[in-house]
Amino acid sequence: MAAAAFAGPLTAAAKPSLRDVPEIENPLFAVAMAKEVADHCDSLGARFFKGVGELRRLRARANNLGYADGEIRAYIESDVEKARMRAKGERLLAARGVSYGNPETFCAFGRAEIKKNSAIGALLRAK
Repeated sequence: MAAAAFAGPLTAAAKPSLRDVPEIENPLFAVAMAKEVADHCDSLGARFFKGVGELRRLRARANNLGYADGEIRAYIESDVEKARMRAKGERLLAARGVSYGNPETFCAFGRAEIKKNSAIGALLRAK
């Protein structure tokens, strides 16, 4: 889903990695976490169109910050970045008591995020 939404110009000045741009990294992480929860909890689903809209907004914002589509695509398709994002997500889930061996823990986490109306919860819905 992320790769489909990220497909602008900038001078040759050095830019930070997109991982170091919180207004891009944090919402992208929320989308990834919502998808992970929806993939592991049968009673919750991802708000697909809202997620796609968020990814499009992030692409446009990254473009406005001077990142070309190729730079954005390279970031989201990078195996190193995917592994880093996965590890970050696994740390968050573990800290919240979520276990891959127990799908109900994903559901409890997702319901709590929905109740808080967090960035993750806003991207989830009860089935």
